[in-house]
Amino acid sequence: MKNKLTESVVDYFKNFYWENTKIYESYSFLRRDVPRFFKNFWKFRKALYNHYWFDHHGLLMFVETALEDMSKNIEEKGCEVDSSRLKKIEKMRRVVELIRNYNQDRYIEMAESELGELVLHPWEFIPVEGKPELYELKDKDTPEEKKHNSKVFKRAHEIGEQEWIELFEILKGQDYSKFPKDEDFDKHFDGSGLRGWWD
Repeated sequence: MKNKLTESVVDYFKNFYWENTKIYESYSFLRRDVPRFFKNFWKFRKALYNHYWFDHHGLLMFVETALEDMSKNIEEKGCEVDSSRLKKIEKMRRVVELIRNYNQDRYIEMAESELGELVLHPWEFIPVEGKPELYELKDKDTPEEKKHNSKVFKRAHEIGEQEWIELFEILKGQDYSKFPKDEDFDKHFDGSGLRGWWD
């Protein structure tokens, strides 16, 4: 009569030995790593061709793409309980939105939706008096239009600053040590914290 425990222990050590051989490493590299490389190359293509050593927008695009992929897969395939998993997905998608707002500079549109559209006149150049070869831009804005436009620009700047702070607050996450010990963790957990976003 065969002993199932002995068989499982022997199988474990066979697999352990096999998975630590050079042949298995080569097999794993060709079977898993190479296809994943090409899949990731395609997934991150926009971030790759928008990355420049002197600019951070491409770097943020890598984070945006990675979190889009991660949130989709955790939502569809994740094994964590819904109460915390769904909160994490929501925060990941908020980070994606914040990065898009920043990279696409949507703050003027947001401010305009609150305060009304900017007043923009077509450009008109007039000759400079005494220097006919030079031209200057004619200012057609009324004092009220200038005041309105100034408010829109100021509000756009405020929104940008608030969203930048929110982005890094979400990535940083909460300080769990401040949660009440006698209450349910899920009651206080909001899903933030990059270090906890895994499945």
